[in-house]
Amino acid sequence: MESDVTKGHFIESIIKEDIKNNKNSGKVVTRFPPEPNGYLHIGHAKSICLNFNMANKFNGKCNLRFDDSNPTKEKQTYIDSIKSTVNWLGFEFGTALFASDYFDRLHDFAVELIKKDKAYVCSLTADNIREYRGTLTQPGKDSPYRERSVAENLSLFTQMKNGEFGEGEHTLRAKIDMKSPNINLRDPIIYRVKKASHPRTGLQWCIYPMYDFTHCLSDALEGITHSLCSLEFEDHRPLYDWTLDQLETPCHPQQIEFARMNINYTILSKRKLQRLVEENHVQGWDDPRLPTLEGMKRRGYTPESIRNFCNIIGVSKKESRIDMGLLESCLRDDLNEKAPRVMGVLRPLKIIIENYPEGRTEELAAKNHPQKKNMGTRNITFSRKIYVEQDDFMENPPRKFFRLGPGREVRLRYAYLITCKDVIKDESGNVKELICTYDPATRGGNAPDGRKVKGTIHWVNANDCIDAEVRLYDRLFKDENPEQDKQDFIENLNPKSLEKIESCKLEKSLSNAEPENVYQFERLGYFCLDSKDRDSKNQVSKDTPVFNRTVTMRDAWAKLYKKR
Repeated sequence: MESDVTKGHFIESIIKEDIKNNKNSGKVVTRFPPEPNGYLHIGHAKSICLNFNMANKFNGKCNLRFDDSNPTKEKQTYIDSIKSTVNWLGFEFGTALFASDYFDRLHDFAVELIKKDKAYVCSLTADNIREYRGTLTQPGKDSPYRERSVAENLSLFTQMKNGEFGEGEHTLRAKIDMKSPNINLRDPIIYRVKKASHPRTGLQWCIYPMYDFTHCLSDALEGITHSLCSLEFEDHRPLYDWTLDQLETPCHPQQIEFARMNINYTILSKRKLQRLVEENHVQGWDDPRLPTLEGMKRRGYTPESIRNFCNIIGVSKKESRIDMGLLESCLRDDLNEKAPRVMGVLRPLKIIIENYPEGRTEELAAKNHPQKKNMGTRNITFSRKIYVEQDDFMENPPRKFFRLGPGREVRLRYAYLITCKDVIKDESGNVKELICTYDPATRGGNAPDGRKVKGTIHWVNANDCIDAEVRLYDRLFKDENPEQDKQDFIENLNPKSLEKIESCKLEKSLSNAEPENVYQFERLGYFCLDSKDRDSKNQVSKDTPVFNRTVTMRDAWAKLYKKR
């Protein structure tokens, strides 16, 4: 995946300088450390690509390590999904690691801090701890339990470990500086009582380490050289370094921060995504409208397009908001190269070709890709009755409308030139079907007399097609910044983010479509078979398949919304 790591950035420069100076003996070891309390989203993809690409580029190693130190929020299903998603993106991580692998070591480190009088057991309530901490403009004040003796702290911590206290009765806090201008250094909690079963260790523990304590020590135990994390952890770096400076650890990793990904018309907060799921604004974590990687995969996004997007946006220290159109452009570029072409009619209008022999069916050759001969051709069938798009006919067409109208001639893709002779309407005056004629001499779409026909439309054989439901997805939110003006982001949900179209007609070759294989429906966009039809008890319907629109042919959406 060399093409994925072509764009240099400041972190790459730091690593190159470290290698030049033989820091860490020239080794590069990174890690991607998700908490298994939800599904990964496109923002995580940036971190995954950065950490794995830096390790790959400098012949190093990247660990996948789960920060599983909060048993009440973590589930095995999230662990399995994260592993699968990292692999799907194209990265190998060997054996997955877990913070819980180090629970014994972390406990010993906590005891070591107590013995050095660098940690103490505090009996303040959570509210009292917040009160004593102070504010960004006012210093905190010492806990009345700060000067407990080492012996008392060791005894209390042992009792905490043995389950003799309830949740919230005691915490273990680092003893640093309650007057520090950095609020993270004001005696942070490093252990708390939590009586819950852990997905991996069960009920073995009833105390669990906090993230800031766990993270830096896990890095050190794994020999991480460059701990790459988002800018929100920049203020936590002094605590990261302080913890490692107090203890005898195998190494002291370097924490480096970079700007998180922010994309317009969406949100990347796991907590807010969870609200969308739990309040049924979307149909689960893998809803194709969500920026979760499970949802994007189901919609038809390719790993290559996501990796290319992460490479294009680069890595910096400055927060910015990225246009969703760039992500979709990366997807179009990838799919344009690899997606086979097929024909499908979403809103069918029946055409009877009155001079085509009844009962006759003929095969026509259609290219699977106009520029790639190696993708070959396929056979499609043609008969007296076909379907075209309703939008490809107008009873009173304007001057520059080059598709079907009364008396007008158009080219059927791969087939013949046809002319509309009559319009059949229902009792309400709606167009029901068209009566057309075809020119037998124009097989393949070219007139032997050289007459020019500007319009070319797609179609399917009404006697040899499959019925399908198609789902058209749009932006999940109406506004570029769903959280603008501090309003509830739910108020910005786009009521037209999903449109379901039933009774679509697709060429028969799509009866063999597989989930995640994306096709270009000619003139309409890119589509893939849904891997989880939620209207059929979470299974793909055998009789009526569901196809998701992955992305449109071009970004007409942006132009539309600029007019609002």
